[in-house]
Amino acid sequence: MTAPIPVTLIGGYLGAGKTTLVNSLLRNADGRRLAVLVNEFGALPIDADLIVARDDNLISISGGCICCSFGSDLVAALIDITARGQRIDHLLIETSGVALPGSIVQSIGLLPGLIIDGVIVLADAETVEERCHDRYMSDTVRGQLAGADIIVLNKIDLVPPERVAASARWLAEIVPAARVLPARNADIPCEIILGRQPEPRPIAYRIAPARHRTAGYEALDLEIEGPVDAEKLASVLADPRLGLLRAKGFLRQAGGGFVTLHVVGRRAVVEAAPSWIDGPGRLVCIGLATEMNRSAVMAAVGGDFHPPRCSAECQPKA
Repeated sequence: MTAPIPVTLIGGYLGAGKTTLVNSLLRNADGRRLAVLVNEFGALPIDADLIVARDDNLISISGGCICCSFGSDLVAALIDITARGQRIDHLLIETSGVALPGSIVQSIGLLPGLIIDGVIVLADAETVEERCHDRYMSDTVRGQLAGADIIVLNKIDLVPPERVAASARWLAEIVPAARVLPARNADIPCEIILGRQPEPRPIAYRIAPARHRTAGYEALDLEIEGPVDAEKLASVLADPRLGLLRAKGFLRQAGGGFVTLHVVGRRAVVEAAPSWIDGPGRLVCIGLATEMNRSAVMAAVGGDFHPPRCSAECQPKA
């Protein structure tokens, strides 16, 4: 069985930092073969030191990744890139600065062999509120934010900390379905965008730093014995009270087979697992260290699928 290729949309208004994020992901792909589609008509905005070769509008990138532009015909580019026969582990689509994610998500949903993994929208901490109230730009910017699973509040080094906090609260109010993630120079762990393959652990669970260069994140790795109601667990892990940015796991069902669980923000998907999955169930959950509610995650995995109310013991780690 061939698993569908996960697709992540990277959107946001002009100058928010989309290309910076894409180049960072290419630098830190950690062995993944990435394909990147960019809505550019001119030179593809990939850092020169990453480029191995050029062929018309296709760029070969170190590590086995590729990038090409799609102009106005995204569907044709998707069909072309998936028909090349090259192994692709994850597909990234960098949209134009005025594109709305919803229409692209609908287009991808019509194509076999692809599945939406998440929608990441970058917002400029200096200008996002102003643009959301501008008579000309507000509809576009608000429409982009409304389609996000995760909003990266970028360029926080350019504004005072109190303004960052106020903007994060404001974004959480106007887009309650999205997680808000502050960042400098679009520097966030690639695991948040691409996920991390969960592997079996020799012990019941362990808490460890996620594998990236940016402080402030943690990964909770769990090994799960016995069958799990994956649909129900996915719904609970997407609950904002747990404070997760992403979760991925291979879980055994009551009938003995495995399914794959994906959670990005509040987007939760359960699908058939690759045929080679065996052994115990396993799950990796990633979040900000100060916000991830470990006790609620553990309770959910253990079968208590109702996150506790916010009492002293369920508050995120200080």
